[in-house]
Amino acid sequence: MEEKTTNFTAVSGTDGGNRIKVLGGGCKKCEALKKASEEALAAKGEKPEVDYITDMASIASYGVMSTPALIVDGKIVSMGRVLTKEQVETYL
Repeated sequence: MEEKTTNFTAVSGTDGGNRIKVLGGGCKKCEALKKASEEALAAKGEKPEVDYITDMASIASYGVMSTPALIVDGKIVSMGRVLTKEQVETYL
């Protein structure tokens, strides 16, 4: 059974950039989440543009304690796990 995590709080101070942000330290898991996010956007017919934030001070300002993290439309939807393209699509 697939778990959908939606109980995270909205992110304050979003900069109005891309619809999706991936927060992480630049590791393979973070890169995999970024790629899955780009693929999910493309599959939905959207521009596959994802903000990739690797600066730890910036990540902390979002209130993220575990990476990789996924933010969609200003809301943290996942922390500490790599989602598949299909899982990312459920948040779009």
